[in-house]
Amino acid sequence: MSRWGWAPYVPVATRKARARREMEKLRKKGKTIHPVDIQGRLMARTFWGKGWCSHLESFSDYENRLPRGRTYARNGSVCHLGISAGKVEGIVCGTEMYKVAISIKKLDREKWASIKRSCSGRIGSLLELLQGRLSDEVMTIVTNQKQGLFPLPGEMSLACTCPDWAVMCKHVAAVLYGVGNRLDSEPELLFLLRGVEASELISEEVSLPGLESGPEDILGEGSLGDIFGIDMDEEVLPASSGKKASQSKTRGKGKKSVKTGSAKKSPVNKASNKAPKIGKKKKPVPEAFVPTGANIRDLRSQAGLSVSRFASRIGVTPGSVYRWEKTEGKCSLHDSCFKALQKLHNVLSKQG
Repeated sequence: MSRWGWAPYVPVATRKARARREMEKLRKKGKTIHPVDIQGRLMARTFWGKGWCSHLESFSDYENRLPRGRTYARNGSVCHLGISAGKVEGIVCGTEMYKVAISIKKLDREKWASIKRSCSGRIGSLLELLQGRLSDEVMTIVTNQKQGLFPLPGEMSLACTCPDWAVMCKHVAAVLYGVGNRLDSEPELLFLLRGVEASELISEEVSLPGLESGPEDILGEGSLGDIFGIDMDEEVLPASSGKKASQSKTRGKGKKSVKTGSAKKSPVNKASNKAPKIGKKKKPVPEAFVPTGANIRDLRSQAGLSVSRFASRIGVTPGSVYRWEKTEGKCSLHDSCFKALQKLHNVLSKQG
């Protein structure tokens, strides 16, 4: 502490290095880490992310603390951000590592009913809603400062382990800005946070492509149930009798047997004049899966899964899957989602 009671200033580079070390420690302890990684100068780029940040900045109670929090969020100090129903948790690297806990009340029933009535017949699909492709009227309704979807200051309970006396310290502000950034890629988290269903805003029931109940999965319910729990070091092979029959059929196809008397000659390697050794083929090393929209769409198609089934296997919502598949270029995914996609990719690659 300095002579005035303030903690000494920690340079950004030092804070970033410390944040990386602390995140690595947490990962080694088995904690799933979702850091906030802001690219460029913009805190948020989409309708929902910008709406959240603008909402925060509209309250005079927060205006003195938000600038420092915005700087912390932008320079990578938010090591972890988790969003669940009615709760936001964060770990922020400052002078020390501080834990932030934010509780948010469920959206008032009457307010939600009013939003649904006002939006009735004006939103055509879940995709349209999540992508923020809404009319000016609907945008005004859902982002209204007092009657919209975003929480009011009185609906939030803020806590941080830092010694700052303020209700909203810079660490809390950094986490709140992190939420806005996270809504860019996962807008459905706003509805989860407020305890409401996004689908209730749709004018009529719509199904995303692939959500309808079609034929059973190509891989079969049993094998799919094991896909994400399979030990990837073990190779699953068919029964030995079936394997031999398959090999025999493959070798005999398109080749004429050469007879010398009553015996057949074994194939001969011309270079060494010796019969080739038949051994186990080396397992091909699966290629690293690149999570582009096209690759995710192809992976789902190869697995024969509907959007809803695929989403449940990966551990996300159908809206997330549909949005990924419409993304041009590489998708921004959590580690757990990427690992699940890589596992499925490996299994399908082994099956040919």
